[in-house]
Amino acid sequence: MSESSAFFGLRLCVFACIIAFGTARRHGRGAWVENMDENIGIIKEKLLSSFRFYAVGEGHSIVRHIRDLRSNSKPNPEKQFVAEGIWINKLLDSAGLRLRAVLLCPDLIRTAEVAALARRLCEKCDQRFTVSEKAFAKIAEKERPDGLLSVAYLPQYSFEDLRFGPKSVVLVLDGVEIPGNVGTMMRVADGAGLDAVLICNRKARMTHPKLIQASMGSLFTLPFAEFADGDACCDALEKAGFEIYLTDSRAQRAYYEYPYGGKTAFVMGSERYGISEAWYSRNVKLLSIPMFGNCDSLNVGVAATVVSYEASLKNKGLLKR
Repeated sequence: MSESSAFFGLRLCVFACIIAFGTARRHGRGAWVENMDENIGIIKEKLLSSFRFYAVGEGHSIVRHIRDLRSNSKPNPEKQFVAEGIWINKLLDSAGLRLRAVLLCPDLIRTAEVAALARRLCEKCDQRFTVSEKAFAKIAEKERPDGLLSVAYLPQYSFEDLRFGPKSVVLVLDGVEIPGNVGTMMRVADGAGLDAVLICNRKARMTHPKLIQASMGSLFTLPFAEFADGDACCDALEKAGFEIYLTDSRAQRAYYEYPYGGKTAFVMGSERYGISEAWYSRNVKLLSIPMFGNCDSLNVGVAATVVSYEASLKNKGLLKR
């Protein structure tokens, strides 16, 4: 046999093997998908038979309550919020948050992972409901819902509940209005390793959906406490031995010029009005963030990031200037 004929024969063999492998793979994949469909059906049956569920419709009180929480339109003294989908429910499950209700749409539960998470939540909650796909669509916000929704309670703290060390750093949000900014600064405080966030002159509800989303789950684990006004917050900080810094573009000293080192509190003001006047009559220090372009200030969340990491790194001994 010539060399060219042998090479041509080898190519045919390889081509035939590729076709055979592709055919087997298609059949195998189909069988695997069918098997998974059968498995998720069994898993859902076991889930629904393991607990007592109430089948409810669009007019049921729990569905109306979820709509009210979504719209953020009614008083919510218990700080309840709606958690939809696997990501946020995993976070609240991991954080050990208390649940008011778990609501499932069995037809939309497509994976064993969602079913397993639903089981863990149901084990921690006595109020369990199922709804139809049509009813679930009326309260779902995700484009492709996975059939899992819960109503949970945010943790609630007082300042006296918080524990501080000699080098603790906290953020104070004074009258911050935009929920997304509050959530972002909760996330910043968590990322920078701060000890708490304090809120005074509160303008945004802590249960606002945009705030919870922007916090990326940090709201579930990072302690936060509220004060009616700046004076009450300042009194508590002074009594606890904190050095208080106001972020102010008029300050003569830049944020990086301070050594920090002790208990440190940064006050971030409202997007429109800045820090309330009450703070300026107290024993505080002013700091600024240099602006080298045409803008005269940073977004409050960005500014909080800059000063939080500066003090946290210095207090942890990770940054020296």
